[in-house]
Amino acid sequence: MEWTDTGFVLAARPHGEGGAVLQLLTRGHGRHAGLLYGGQSGRNRAHAQPGNQVEAFWRARLPEHLGTYRLEPLRPYAASVLDDADRLAALTAACAVAEMALPEREAHAPVYEAFAILIGAIAEDDDNEVWPAVYVRWELGLLSALGFGLDLESCAATGANDQLAYVSPRTGRAVSLSAGEPYREKLLRLPPFLAGGPVPDATDVLDGLQLTGHFLARYIFHPLDRPEPAARSSMVERLSRP
Repeated sequence: MEWTDTGFVLAARPHGEGGAVLQLLTRGHGRHAGLLYGGQSGRNRAHAQPGNQVEAFWRARLPEHLGTYRLEPLRPYAASVLDDADRLAALTAACAVAEMALPEREAHAPVYEAFAILIGAIAEDDDNEVWPAVYVRWELGLLSALGFGLDLESCAATGANDQLAYVSPRTGRAVSLSAGEPYREKLLRLPPFLAGGPVPDATDVLDGLQLTGHFLARYIFHPLDRPEPAARSSMVERLSRP
């Protein structure tokens, strides 16, 4: 059995003498693993950096086998962020979250397309002004694609859609400023940019990451009995610095 698809490298782990097991996010085959012979060599290692977009040729005797990869580079996104620690942290975090959250060999074309937009934004945003908000929206979209979407359209208590300021950590539904004020210590802040508001500042981005991080942990990481990926924690820590 064999196929050809475009994909992004999510992870490359050494295997045997010189090989590497790759995890790719592909357009048509979802998160898919495969063995890359010579994956630890200089040329292949450069192609197999997390975040790079490749054309992948996969082959196996039976569909359930690990199979082998052959790669052709398309866009070396990883190299474009090596000199920017914040963007490198974001790219690494996105790859780590996608690898942990997405079921294996289950196609999610919208997730792939959104991931491509995110990686492009990280690679092209030299001033770090755009990609943080795109990253938060990507995590919201990932939750939705996996069946855990948040309801941020109207207040859970009143049904109104104005002055939405909080999110219930239990239900994932928005709460208005007036309805949520007595319980604000128990609620998550809804940054205005996720409710049709203005361009976010650094505080809004961090609140957005706290929001998505809470529900990723609740619905993805904890059920897998795994902590939040270290790469995501590192990105949040970097963005928290003054």
